[in-house]
Amino acid sequence: MALLHIVFGESSATALAGAFELDEQLKGDILYFEDDLSVGPLFILDTKDGQAARKQWWNQLAGIQPQQVAEGAAEAQMVTPAPAVAEEEAGDQEKFRQLKALLKSEPEQQVYVWAGQNSRDVCGYYWLVSQLYDFAGRIHIIYLNNLPFLNEKGSVFYPTHLHQILAKEFLKAKKLARPVSLAEFEIDGDEWSRMMNENAGVRLLEGGKKIKGEPAVFYDKELLQQSTAEFQKASKVVGLVTGKLKYPVMDQFLGWRLKELIKQGKLESKGELKTIRDFEVKLPPAE
Repeated sequence: MALLHIVFGESSATALAGAFELDEQLKGDILYFEDDLSVGPLFILDTKDGQAARKQWWNQLAGIQPQQVAEGAAEAQMVTPAPAVAEEEAGDQEKFRQLKALLKSEPEQQVYVWAGQNSRDVCGYYWLVSQLYDFAGRIHIIYLNNLPFLNEKGSVFYPTHLHQILAKEFLKAKKLARPVSLAEFEIDGDEWSRMMNENAGVRLLEGGKKIKGEPAVFYDKELLQQSTAEFQKASKVVGLVTGKLKYPVMDQFLGWRLKELIKQGKLESKGELKTIRDFEVKLPPAE
C-alpha cells in the first residue's frame, strides 16, 4: 500500500520523518503545507482572487510593498494580482494540485493527514478535507486530540504540536489512523465554508475541532500590556505575549500587530520596521 503523509508546517514534516527509521510500515512520502490558515483572510480562498488577496496580506506582514506604478503608466502595468497568484501557485496551491493528480492517477494511494491539537493543523485539515470528497475511503485522519505521550524524561505530557513528539511515539500515534467518514467530509467541508465566509482575523481552537473566529486586533491588548514606558525589543514584547498563550500564534502575525499599533499612535518605535528583531517599542508618554 502506497502511503502519503500530510502535515502542516515543515517542523511537523521533520519530526514525522524521524519516525520512519523505526517502522518500515510507516514509511512513505511526506507532503507539508506551509500556509498557517489560523490567521489572516480566508474569504473566497477557493478562488484565484481569494488566493491573491491572501498572498497580498502575507506580503504586508513581511513588509513587502505593492509595486508602485508611475502616473501615466500603461493600463496593463497598473494594479494586477497575477504575480501574487503565480507566487502562491508555487506553494500550497501547486502542491494541492499535484496531490489531486496523484490520487486520480494512483487508485491504490492512501493518505494519512496528521493534525496536532492546535488551530493551524485543524484549519489546515478543514481546508484539505473540503476539497477531497471524491477520494473518500482513501483519506485517513490522525488527530492527536488531548492524548498523552511520553517526553524525553519518560514523563507523560499532552503535546499540542507534532514537533513536540518523540520519533518512537509516532508509532503509537499511527494506530489512531481512521478513514475520514462521508459525514465528516460534508460537515467539515461546511465548516470550512463557514470559516471562509466569516473571514475572521484570528482563529482559535476551543477544543475538539471547534474553531472560533476573533478579529485581527484580538492580541493587541496583550501586546500593549507587555509594553512599557521604556523602549524594549519588539521580539521581547512578542515573546512575553506568546509565553502566556496556551496555543501560540505566529511571531510574524504579532509583529504585524505591533506595527499597526505604531501606525495608530498607541505605541512609539525606533529602528527599522522590518522583522521584530529590527525595532523597539514603548508606550507613548501619558498626556
